[in-house]
Amino acid sequence: MNDTPGWASPGSAPSDGQEPGASGPADAAGRPGPAQPADQQGTQPGAQPQGPGTKWSKEQPPPGQWSAPTGAPAPGAAPPPPPPGPGWGGTPPAGGGQGGHGGPGGYGHGGPAPGGYGGPGGYAAWGGGWGGPPPAAKPGVIPLRPLGVGEILDGAVSTMRTYWRTVLGISLVVAVVTEILVILLQRFALDQSAGTQVLNDPNATPHELLGAMRDTMLGSGLLFVVSMIGTVLATALLTTVTSRAVLGKPVTAGEAWRDARPQVPRLFGLILLLLLIGATVIGVGALPGILVAVAGSPAGGLALAVLGTLGAAVVALWLAVRFALASPALMLEKQGIVKAMSRSAKLVRGSWWRVCGIQSLAVLIASIISAIVVIPFTLIASAFGGDGVGGLLNGTVEFGWTYLLISGVGAVIGSTITLPISAGVTVLLYIDQRIRREALDLELARAAGVQGYGGDSTASGS
Repeated sequence: MNDTPGWASPGSAPSDGQEPGASGPADAAGRPGPAQPADQQGTQPGAQPQGPGTKWSKEQPPPGQWSAPTGAPAPGAAPPPPPPGPGWGGTPPAGGGQGGHGGPGGYGHGGPAPGGYGGPGGYAAWGGGWGGPPPAAKPGVIPLRPLGVGEILDGAVSTMRTYWRTVLGISLVVAVVTEILVILLQRFALDQSAGTQVLNDPNATPHELLGAMRDTMLGSGLLFVVSMIGTVLATALLTTVTSRAVLGKPVTAGEAWRDARPQVPRLFGLILLLLLIGATVIGVGALPGILVAVAGSPAGGLALAVLGTLGAAVVALWLAVRFALASPALMLEKQGIVKAMSRSAKLVRGSWWRVCGIQSLAVLIASIISAIVVIPFTLIASAFGGDGVGGLLNGTVEFGWTYLLISGVGAVIGSTITLPISAGVTVLLYIDQRIRREALDLELARAAGVQGYGGDSTASGS
């Protein structure tokens, strides 16, 4: 039988020091029971007495009971109940079937008294199956066991809801600073409206189109770099907050910054290295098509470049998912850049599709939330920006102060909400993979001060 606490072999085993079939059961004081009459010992006059095992031949309890024999019934006592019918589900003994397992429908249905297998707090019935292991400890926002997709998303939202002052404070500050830089770049350094007009002009010369594409890519690159800096800082700080939330320990923004500051330069280096790897893969994929176009076959070169870029994009996506957990590994394990990438590759190995699906779902949710918040502000900004909504649809909207400020407010609100979700899902996915592969839940339970988690009682039930 399983030696899990709460389980015991049904029935009475022979007492220690007493072999089966002894002359009689011992009472509570250890004395032998009263001697049995000769006619109850199964002997005939003049015959040799039989072995001690035959003394229970007539006094054994009905087959439906588990209790051991205790000798002849006392004078005046009620006779034992009749034997049960065929099968395991006989009629329970009088008194609710104390200690018995019979009952209509099988084991445990006769309502055994406390101490039986069907009592409250016990195992309901043999046919009902084991209720499973005890619930996992949950000192913080997630239970300390392998997580499902819903639990990862719920953990990210619970972190933002439980520690909203710290989480939203960090996200708001990062979003405001980032958006101020973006507005200044759009107003004074970039002329996106001119480039958009040239790209939409069917009569534009190739030189004008090339210049417009260069300016647009340069402007988009600068905006991306600024946004990436804000995202890296938010990720660094929110990683610390989420890791503490798993243990149920709050952390202030100042504590999060002090803990994350030594790793921030390495985190920037990691992000830049990953971007460089992605750009290199895309460039290598498009290079054959570019060479063919330069050699004198523009149509064939364009087709080859498109195919090469698509193939390279698949490789870049595979690498992006493979290194998706490098950021939390770098921040929480205090690793270097290369070691963090190696750790991510090890944790993702064999779970690429799962990690890709959860990350994609988080990006989709964040994009939907951002669109719900940003689009109304963009429409309002366009309505008050001079050319109206029609200018926005035609790509001729002017990036004046009114438009930039109103749309910037929407961008700040959207980033404040979506940054904690994206960072929280990445951190919890990293923790989940370590729980599955490295039993991190035991260390987390000890760090959270959970008593007896992962001890002998838990091990015995596994």
